[in-house]
Amino acid sequence: MSNTFEMSMVGELTFFLGLQVKQLDDGTFIYQSKYVNELVKKFGIKDSNHVQTSLITSSKLDIDSDPNKVDHFLYRSMIGNLLYLAATRPYISFSVGVCARYQADPREQHILAVKLIIRFVNGTLNYGLRYSSKSNSEIAGYTDVDWAGNKDDRKSTSGGCFYVGTNLIS
Repeated sequence: MSNTFEMSMVGELTFFLGLQVKQLDDGTFIYQSKYVNELVKKFGIKDSNHVQTSLITSSKLDIDSDPNKVDHFLYRSMIGNLLYLAATRPYISFSVGVCARYQADPREQHILAVKLIIRFVNGTLNYGLRYSSKSNSEIAGYTDVDWAGNKDDRKSTSGGCFYVGTNLIS
């Protein structure tokens, strides 16, 4: 690449586009603890207690049950930040996706759900993705769907992930 592009070697990669990179003997670890710290500070959740789950399963979010509207710019900003964070934390993708449905007219129950996700992520500060250099090249994919689980419009929610060996790639 250095024959085609002007490049300089400045050492081992440690930070790239908000992703922290740690080079290991047997692979690479990608995480976003610095980003999480900035996120909880930005939205005033730094001193809140950590929670064990990213979404309350005992109650479902919907459009009309809460009359209290919230600032949609703040709500969209929170969702956008969490979507970026999901790059290294795929386990929050579903929760963020559920909350993202209500960006057009967010209510207090929706912003409380988003804050719960941020509190959960704050408790998993040093989590990330580990890519092993000793993995095989077998490709595997997994999917799931809830079949008309959305209470408002009866649409389905689906998701999936793909691995090369033991390394999550999508």
